[in-house]
Amino acid sequence: MKKRRIILYSCISAVLLFLLVANLIIGSADVTLSELFQILLTHDTQSVNGVILWNIRIPRILAAMILGGGLALSGYLLQSFFANPIAGPFVLGISSGAKLFVAILMVAAYSYRFGFGSVQMVAAAFLGAMLATGLVILAAGKVKNMSILIVCGVMIGYVCSAITELLVTFADDSNIVNLHNWSMGSFSAISWQNVESFVPIVFIGTVIAFFMAKDIETYLYGEQYAFSVGMNLRMFRVLLITCSSILSATVTAFAGPISFVGIAVPHVIRSMFRTSKPRIIMSASFLAGAAFCLFCDLLARCLFTPMELSISTITAIFGAPVVISMLLKRKRG
Repeated sequence: MKKRRIILYSCISAVLLFLLVANLIIGSADVTLSELFQILLTHDTQSVNGVILWNIRIPRILAAMILGGGLALSGYLLQSFFANPIAGPFVLGISSGAKLFVAILMVAAYSYRFGFGSVQMVAAAFLGAMLATGLVILAAGKVKNMSILIVCGVMIGYVCSAITELLVTFADDSNIVNLHNWSMGSFSAISWQNVESFVPIVFIGTVIAFFMAKDIETYLYGEQYAFSVGMNLRMFRVLLITCSSILSATVTAFAGPISFVGIAVPHVIRSMFRTSKPRIIMSASFLAGAAFCLFCDLLARCLFTPMELSISTITAIFGAPVVISMLLKRKRG
């Protein structure tokens, strides 16, 4: 089993490294490997390719890796909380709630001419995510059937998305394009300032999640068992939901809502590693989420150059079949 895990970790890391290099050299302006190493080693910011790499591609790649990994980790935390592999930030409407509040902030800022930064965006996204999460938890208290709970989450997401579309529709003409692109999900507008803002947040959220790994493993055996061993269930639930909401809200604030990553990636990792150990699943999910978002972002940039697709379009194409297969397996079970 240990040898299998080492092989799987090595494979995921190799794929991640390959996609990292591919994202650096492939695009509207191709960069050779020799140019790439020269630009990176000399920190060239004067040549055309140097500007493209340092100002556009590297921040975007870091966003895809770190935010993609954080989103996969957020999905795993939600699946652990609800004891359901279908649970995820996008399906439960949490990403849509975050999107709604960020859209309100952006429209208000454009309309009333006041500035806002990364802190305000993350705060707005977190409030929206927590509101949506609260509604889902309230529904969970009333509904014991997890299928109905998932439907409730989807409906909450639809309502939030509908309100967001109304806001985008009635926004100033000059701002509609930016709002629309963001609301579809994209890493294209990421800057170094954004990277400096989201890296500490995702890092703190990830560290908290790993510190909770032992409690998560206990919780997976059932609430009664967790209570019998002296676990503070109320505090655990609050920390778990808060950590998951911070991670998903940060992703939504900077890249918009990204679909299916939080569901598909942890499921595939569990199937590959054949274990439920939280530390193993969380670390592998983070790496796989980073690789998956790099792959999808590469396709989004390059499939129909110079036109760029939204990242959610690509993640849905690959993630939705995984979710469908999960549902079919659960039905057969």
